[in-house]
Amino acid sequence: MLFNSLSFLIFIFVFFLLYFLMRGKLRLWISLISSYFFYGWWDYRFLVLIIIITLLNFYCGLNISTQANKKKNRLLLLISIISNLFILFIFKYYNFFTDNFISILSILGYENNFNTLKIILPIGISFYTFQAMSYTIDVYRKNIDPEKSLLNFATFVAFFPQLVAGPIVRASCLIPQLKKDRSIVTENILYGIHLIIWGYFLKIVIADSLSLVVDVCYNNPISLNPFSIFIGVIFYAFQIYGDFAGYSLIAIGISRVLGYKFPVNFNRPYFSRSISEFWQKWHISLSTWFRDYVYISLGGNRAGKLKMYRNLFITMVIGGLWHGANWNFVIWGTIHGSLLIIDRLSMELIGKRLKFDSHNIILKNIIKIGNILFTFSLTCLAWIFFRSNNFSDSIYIIEKLFQFNEYNFSDVIHKFHVTKGIILISFLIITESISFNFDMIKFNKNHPYYSLLWSASILVLISLFGTFGNSAFIYFQF
Repeated sequence: MLFNSLSFLIFIFVFFLLYFLMRGKLRLWISLISSYFFYGWWDYRFLVLIIIITLLNFYCGLNISTQANKKKNRLLLLISIISNLFILFIFKYYNFFTDNFISILSILGYENNFNTLKIILPIGISFYTFQAMSYTIDVYRKNIDPEKSLLNFATFVAFFPQLVAGPIVRASCLIPQLKKDRSIVTENILYGIHLIIWGYFLKIVIADSLSLVVDVCYNNPISLNPFSIFIGVIFYAFQIYGDFAGYSLIAIGISRVLGYKFPVNFNRPYFSRSISEFWQKWHISLSTWFRDYVYISLGGNRAGKLKMYRNLFITMVIGGLWHGANWNFVIWGTIHGSLLIIDRLSMELIGKRLKFDSHNIILKNIIKIGNILFTFSLTCLAWIFFRSNNFSDSIYIIEKLFQFNEYNFSDVIHKFHVTKGIILISFLIITESISFNFDMIKFNKNHPYYSLLWSASILVLISLFGTFGNSAFIYFQF
């Protein structure tokens, strides 16, 4: 069930009606049953999978809390982690590694009898396995107390707004909120509506409009001139931002209407002045997950700089592989891991020596804009591997990008869609620039009617400039 489908609009209307009519545990039951219905809408068979993951992590966490024996606690933790990763591996990575193993054996001249599995990748499996697994790890680390209510825990794992594409909400954030009955608060409803509408704008107007150009660029790059490819690369950066940030905002907004507060998942990442800052603002729930459960588990920065760089690199490569069973994702993670190391090294070697006159505002702004554009350019180059259909297409696109002498706007295809895309991106940049010093929560509280007027205006823009077609969100495939 897609957020941008008629079936979801009917579903969410019925859910809100039932939710606000109920109180206490009945609300949790409504939330859990609705979440299972929402997930089962794609394929009811995968409900078994999410129930298994729920029961596994619930009982592992519960037994860790009752065991004084450290070895038994460690064993329970390993059971949880290995079981979660095994399920994820079978559904997401088995065929990928099997195909590569078969290729290696063929190159070496060996025959093989390995077979791939004919399975469908369950939507959202990467998100809810990570969310459930983090709970068990936090219980083991004694960061949180184990949840004794299976109803609360099951609702935490399956809560539909963020179930299939995040944000990855920690147990320490959501479970305590599930234990308290939510009140109807006007500020929450207004702010939630604002986030939902802006999320739909990012998806339907920005992302889906840009996809008309992006898909042509990446599906058949050989037929395009360098300038068309350049436009497609830039457009994809904003498409994936609009698509994924849009989903996150809809999820956070729905939760806020219900009275739940989720953390911010995107914080204007394309205004970042370095790759390190970019990863503090892009898909924050995932980047912090990898920091807390992979990077720190590898040793973090506790064992010297060389090992810190190694841990950083490994974490980003794993992060790339998390996105999909494809070598292009691994390369994308490798690029970002390398860029983060270079960023850290440059800060250590030259960052502290460069001191500019703090009173020279013009110079400061020029440097700031230069850093933003440079970081954005690096991010766009890395996105090529993320979006391309294969490695050879990625290399071809990069080669074409640097053939500046062949840049000619008159040869650009789909000029109407390109012009529309440029206008929409400009509107997005201006809007996000203004929002830097704008507190929307406070604005909703002090000026509720102006807030509704803003939301109504965005709805009009969606109706006028939106691209409608129930297109799936990009991160559904991860």
